Amino acid sequence: MTTLTTNARAIVAAHPDKAIPVVGQPQPRYSSDDPIYRAALQAALALGFIEIDAQCLALAWLAQSRRTGRFDPDVWPVEAVDFGLQTRGDGAQAFAACPARLGVYAVLPDAQWVGRMAQAGVPTLQLRFKSKDPQAVRREVRVAIEAVSAANRQRGARSLLFINDHWRETLEVLSGDASHLEFLGVHLGQEDMDAAAMASAFDTLRASGLRLGLSTHGYAEMKRAAALRPSYIAMGAVYPTTLKQMATAPQGPGRLAVYARLLHKAGYPGVAIGGISAAELPVIRATGVGSLAVVRAITAEANPEEAAAQLMAAWDA
Repeated sequence: MTTLTTNARAIVAAHPDKAIPVVGQPQPRYSSDDPIYRAALQAALALGFIEIDAQCLALAWLAQSRRTGRFDPDVWPVEAVDFGLQTRGDGAQAFAACPARLGVYAVLPDAQWVGRMAQAGVPTLQLRFKSKDPQAVRREVRVAIEAVSAANRQRGARSLLFINDHWRETLEVLSGDASHLEFLGVHLGQEDMDAAAMASAFDTLRASGLRLGLSTHGYAEMKRAAALRPSYIAMGAVYPTTLKQMATAPQGPGRLAVYARLLHKAGYPGVAIGGISAAELPVIRATGVGSLAVVRAITAEANPEEAAAQLMAAWDA
């Protein structure tokens, strides 16, 4: 690692909560001779940011310094304009809106679980059904949508439902009843955005009226997701998780706090996800993020309905 400049050391010293273990011996690859950019890039790498995110952060720190007329190592960049991050806004190019705060967000393995948690009043639900059987997928998507629709009518409330990955099947079910648009969306990951077929699919999804949630794992992916102006952006993994192989290390609550502020200023509801249990809820809530996604904090409990009620009460306190 390059010897840090005075300004780089000042940034690192001011933001220990953003640090995670550094992998290897990263060497900064400069694209500018500006001393603020170079110091911020050094600091970001020293704090454990991967190179592509370190570059985003360094350019943002330079933009912030030019915009404000001064370099301040204590002020972490959180303005969309400094990152060149597309704000959500309104109009034809933005996906359908979500509430600014999505609250407790239960990620569930099948339609039966979705129905149970809809009846329990969990405000945001995700069907993450893993199967290579197209018929089974269509069945689970249809049953989950019908279950949430029924629960919403019975409770006189509206839980939102997002279908993970299976956007084609969601469109098929939606074609039979446009009233589902009141509560329905899809959630996709970065790998879905890489698929060649998705270039036109995002236009189709936007035109359908479905909401769209996207997963991100750092600044570069947040910028990429924001270019689509989705309904919300998820950030993670906050803590270690065994439920999914992650390409990046856990980000921690310190980074989550500045990610959440950036997204809020850009008009995106934010969702914290990854390894979050009831014990971490107060820390996650303190970051200012509007939602926390949980899996085992509900599904692994002896009384899932009670666990969900306690999570909701603690989050809304």
